[in-house]
Amino acid sequence: MTEIAEQRPRAARTSGRRTGSPQTRAAILDAAMRSFADKGYPGTTIRAVARAAGVDPALVMHFFGSKDGLFVEAIRTGLPVREMHGAIDGDPAGLGERLVRRYLGLWEDPATGWRMYALLHSAASAPPAADLIRNFMVAEMLIPMTRYLRCDHAETRALLAASQLVGLGMVRYALKIEPLSALPREQLIACVAPTLQRYLTGDLPLTG
Repeated sequence: MTEIAEQRPRAARTSGRRTGSPQTRAAILDAAMRSFADKGYPGTTIRAVARAAGVDPALVMHFFGSKDGLFVEAIRTGLPVREMHGAIDGDPAGLGERLVRRYLGLWEDPATGWRMYALLHSAASAPPAADLIRNFMVAEMLIPMTRYLRCDHAETRALLAASQLVGLGMVRYALKIEPLSALPREQLIACVAPTLQRYLTGDLPLTG
C-alpha cells in the first residue's frame, strides 16, 4: 500500500451497534473510504463496511441505498471539489498554475490526499466505479469549468486539463514513479502549468 493510503486515520473502536445519527453516517463513510483505499471498489462490501463502522448493514442501506450510493457519497465527500473551484476564480492567464498548485496541495494534505487515493484506486479497479466518478466530475467540475472558460471547445479543453491532472496524481502520488515522484514541487508546477494553460486558453488544433 502506498504512503498516501497509509495516511488515513484509524477507525475508532466501537462498543455495540451505533444508531442512525449524523455521527453514525460519518463513521460509515469513513469506514467505506478506508475500504475503497485498501480493497478498491470490487473488494468493498456493505457488510464489511458496516462491521468496520460498528453498525448493522441495514443502516448502511438506510443511509445510502446501495453500494453505488455509498460510493457516490464517498466521491462527494472525498473529492475536494470546492477547493478546486476556488482555484478557478481569478485571471484566466494564471489558471493553469493555480489549478496545478491547488491540486498538488490537496494530494499532499494528510486530510485529503488519502481520500483522493482511495477514489483513484477504486476507479482503476472497476469500470462501475470509474463511471460513477466520471459522472460526478462532469457535473461538479467539467460544467463549471466550461462556464468559466467561455471559449471554443470548452468541454474538450477542460477534459484535456483533467486528464493531465489525473495522470499526474496517479504517477506521482499513487504509483510513486521516479524521478517524477521526487521532483521538487515548484519545478513540477513550472513544468505542468504551461501545458494546462495551453489546454485551457491556448491555440489547439481542434476543428468543428
